[in-house]
Amino acid sequence: MLILLTNDDGIHSPGLTALADQLAPMGRVVVVAPDRERSAIGRALTLHSPLRAEEVAPDRWAISGTPTDAVNLGIHGLLNEKPDLVLSGINRGGNMGDDLTYSGTVAAAMEATLMGVPALAVSLSGKSFDYEDFHNAARIAEQLARLVIEHGLPADTLLNVNVPDVTPCGVQLTRQGKRIYADAIIHNQDPRGRSYYWLGAGQLSFKQLEGTDFHAVDNGYVSVTPLHLDLTNYAAMERLRQWHLDQLNVTDAVDTTGQG
Repeated sequence: MLILLTNDDGIHSPGLTALADQLAPMGRVVVVAPDRERSAIGRALTLHSPLRAEEVAPDRWAISGTPTDAVNLGIHGLLNEKPDLVLSGINRGGNMGDDLTYSGTVAAAMEATLMGVPALAVSLSGKSFDYEDFHNAARIAEQLARLVIEHGLPADTLLNVNVPDVTPCGVQLTRQGKRIYADAIIHNQDPRGRSYYWLGAGQLSFKQLEGTDFHAVDNGYVSVTPLHLDLTNYAAMERLRQWHLDQLNVTDAVDTTGQG
């Protein structure tokens, strides 16, 4: 079995090392990860500069790009065969609710899913991220990886896994939660009197909605959320049909002279 690992915290992250160590008995584990932290970069691709890849240890590659680059390069450039599974993580901090669209960890799993490879994104929701702190998350990731290999995943679907920083009470199948955003931008001036802004500095919280990823992790459970790559809001389509979009004028030029 061939397993590809990546992350957005960088090649030297202890969460990545803990995951690789835990999965080693399953087969060949190849790590392709950014050479530095690339958190909150989403599904960014490097298109305007070359990618560099350095094999820092056997089957362990550090690349100059993003997590999405890592999956692309791993599958299409560095590996001689398609992996059986891709795992992204273990991330330092949770990836839940509305934050998913920012996450490089989740984006890497999305990229693998688009390429037809089953994928999991795994995150540890906590404040301490030494190697030993990732033990529970790595152990749970291995068990889920074995289940995915055994049962497969629905088409265009990945698993987003969030693990609390306590001994878990159990595992819950969840949906995306809702983040509550406070004043998250700080405006200040540097010593030269020029303005600067600091994003993400406000206090963040979440809505206590039962059945969501936030609620599960806050109550000591592992959250497993199936994510579908099709972002279409099918429930909204019937309402939008009432707008009669087919009647919009899409061919005639608009008269801006006032004489038409």
